[in-house]
Amino acid sequence: MITLAAALGMAIVELGMALTPGPNMVYLVSRSISQGRRAGMMSLAGTAVGFLVYMTMANLGLAAVFVVVPWLYTALKVAGAVYLLWLAYKTLRPGGMSLFETRDLPRDSAGKLFRMGLLTNLLNPKVAILYLALIPQFIDQGASNVVAQGFQLGAIQIAVALLVNGAIIIAAGSIAVFLRRRPLWIRWQRWVTGTLLGAVGVKLAIDAPARATA
Repeated sequence: MITLAAALGMAIVELGMALTPGPNMVYLVSRSISQGRRAGMMSLAGTAVGFLVYMTMANLGLAAVFVVVPWLYTALKVAGAVYLLWLAYKTLRPGGMSLFETRDLPRDSAGKLFRMGLLTNLLNPKVAILYLALIPQFIDQGASNVVAQGFQLGAIQIAVALLVNGAIIIAAGSIAVFLRRRPLWIRWQRWVTGTLLGAVGVKLAIDAPARATA
């Protein structure tokens, strides 16, 4: 079983990443605004399947790799910390992305929405980094149930991602209008998200060497 600290840490990391604009968020919010909430939810269903694919492949493969190449565990932890700091920089820099800066998209069928949600997630570098570099940060390599820990952490990540994205899809249209009329709120959202990601990134970067030698 994972510890409470690991569960909370995973939830915080996923919350920061879910609120950071990326391929998944741009696609889901754009669909919801341009085609309605049902289209956004159908796209989110495809995204959820993509998470399950990544979780299964990463956990079954990485457990064996870490045993054979232990230094890779430390390298992945450092890479994950660097990536979080990069996301924080992209969010906080002048002209950085805001959550509801969307683009117009054509109307599509439910099947295509599902497939595009799945494909967008499978090709999303944020998700790849999450499963290959961030989730291993919270796995106790000294325990015997490494694979089980990976699936538990992955389940927490998926739950947070679906809750956050689902809530945003439901409120996307209203929030987009509200934020466009209030530029200060857009800056506030960027700073809160960027600061959260940066703080977690710094913490993981500091802890990585110590955990590796434990």
